[in-house]
Amino acid sequence: MIVWLRLAVAFLVLAAVTLVLLPVQLVGLRFNLKIRRRVPRLWHRAACWVLGLRVRVHGTLEAKRPLLLASNHVSWKDILVLGSVADVVYIAKSEVRGWPVFGILARLQATIFVEREQRRKTGDQVDEIARRMTDGEIVVLFPEGTTSDGNRLLEIKTSLFGAAASAVPHAPGGVVFIQPVSIAYTGVHGMAMGRFHRPLAAWPGDIELLPHLLGVAREGAVDVDVDFGERVDYSRSNNRKEVSRTIEERIRAMLGARLRGR
Repeated sequence: MIVWLRLAVAFLVLAAVTLVLLPVQLVGLRFNLKIRRRVPRLWHRAACWVLGLRVRVHGTLEAKRPLLLASNHVSWKDILVLGSVADVVYIAKSEVRGWPVFGILARLQATIFVEREQRRKTGDQVDEIARRMTDGEIVVLFPEGTTSDGNRLLEIKTSLFGAAASAVPHAPGGVVFIQPVSIAYTGVHGMAMGRFHRPLAAWPGDIELLPHLLGVAREGAVDVDVDFGERVDYSRSNNRKEVSRTIEERIRAMLGARLRGR
């Protein structure tokens, strides 16, 4: 009973925060004001508090622009975690647009939706990503293309870095900056989270969202470590596959070290 009461109070708080921030964000989106980039961070911080996600940041966000963040992907919680520490926009598959709750939130954050199966639209989608980056927005890419079990980094897809290549001609100095990021779910109630318990954090996508969300909220204290790595400069002279391999190696190293408790 106490657990459900705590959940009810927490979600009422989040609903109140949403009602306050929603009009501001709608105005920002309508007139393309810069405040639309900042409001989501406040909401994500409130959501992390409600769900008991305790975020610890290591390293610093790259200051140079245009900037693409390349991160491993464990769960829908990654959106809240990264969104709570930086003013970012995400690249998501077009199906997300129609998801209940999350689809609405994605649209409110000006998410860039891509239709991977329709190649004729690929050029326009890549151009939009490039335009948003050159406008100063920080774009987040999950280059694995899907979620993992939280214990490892899947092989990343080099084709997804096409957006960075597309932005190069429009970037000042002809350079796009790509910063590797790792998200590691490392603890629950102050205790180290081992491989057995990490499914609490991971969301493979083949389980129902609501029970998983409630399970995370009931735990009330999940530790998340976010590591910002050394940036990679991407210019015309770079090979996309080599750049993606470098990014993959850096994410894998940061994630592995954090999961091992180093």
